[in-house]
Amino acid sequence: MGKKIAMETNQLAAFAMAQIDPDVVAAYPITPSTEVVQEFSKYVANGEVTTEFVPVESEHSAISACLGAATAGARVMTATASQGLALMNEILHIASSARAPISVVVASRALSGPINIHGDHMDISSIRDAGWIIMVAEDAQEAYDNIIQSIPIAERAKFPIITSYDGFITSHAVEVAEVLEKEEVQKFIGPKKPDYSVFDEKLTIGVLALQDSYIEFKRKQAADYDKVIDIVKEVGKEYGDLTGRYYDTVEKYMTDDAEVIMVAMGSTAGTAKVVVDQMRAEGHKVGLLKIRLFRPVPKDDIIGVLRTADAVMIMDRAYTYGGVGGPLFEEISAAMNDLPCRPYMANYIYGLGGRDIKPSHIRQVFEDGLKAVKGCGFDQQIKWITVRE
Repeated sequence: MGKKIAMETNQLAAFAMAQIDPDVVAAYPITPSTEVVQEFSKYVANGEVTTEFVPVESEHSAISACLGAATAGARVMTATASQGLALMNEILHIASSARAPISVVVASRALSGPINIHGDHMDISSIRDAGWIIMVAEDAQEAYDNIIQSIPIAERAKFPIITSYDGFITSHAVEVAEVLEKEEVQKFIGPKKPDYSVFDEKLTIGVLALQDSYIEFKRKQAADYDKVIDIVKEVGKEYGDLTGRYYDTVEKYMTDDAEVIMVAMGSTAGTAKVVVDQMRAEGHKVGLLKIRLFRPVPKDDIIGVLRTADAVMIMDRAYTYGGVGGPLFEEISAAMNDLPCRPYMANYIYGLGGRDIKPSHIRQVFEDGLKAVKGCGFDQQIKWITVRE
């Protein structure tokens, strides 16, 4: 058993960063992730870390500085959210193409407009094609654990990584978490061993690739990105051997014999587990599949769980305008296309801008699935809930 501490999740994220002691943190504050870099700056000011802390004038500058430091061979971290992540977008694609293992903490938040500072998954959903690894935490403990694991995952995969948790719902909640000693964290992540540096006179970074070579670069990037899933599993097992908390790309909760399975990310998974317990006690065969790794999509792991269900209820705290539903629904639906016989599938858009999702909402979703299993199907495949009529 490690030491248990009670902290806001943002403060716990800063604590994890201090234990990692990165070489460089370049940051610009934005709600609800401001506390992460604000608290981390105290560790810097107090001399508790060796990090070079670089305050900059915007999130675009923050990620640009991070990229510069990473290509020089440094271990680099920062934090952002919402419009800040959107402002980073140009450089996000460059960072993944440069194979820069930057670790970014995101307290996920709605995108403007209208202006909203509360939690949903629109920000991380908007950059899912940027070539970054994206992990989503359910609670403070998982947020801490994901941040620690993000370093070896990114450095082994040679891709940048985002560790996300829900803005305000999780970021500002005080929870008890079990933490490691700094020495244990340092041993787990190991010393930084950069594969390259811009200071190497034999290396060229930021080359021009036109139609005669660009697609070859992208094909190699895609092939290497496909290896990320195995690395996430490998690091999750090593972390479990150290802490007793094992992590995979997904988490199954009472799914083995479930007729109706809900798919969710983030804090909603915790609420869903409570409802699953209640409905199981009533004799209903329901379960939950929590998505921890949002990018790359762990297709085989998802199919392995959902293929035996009769109905699958996919919860999206984000929406894809002009698409066929929310981003998670699109991914799950595409993954399930390979099955000769698919379960009933429905998509529920909920909780945008931080609107509460209550156990009664979760129960209603499960009840819709149970009705579908009885042969009634769905009256709507895509349904908005938690909306005031």
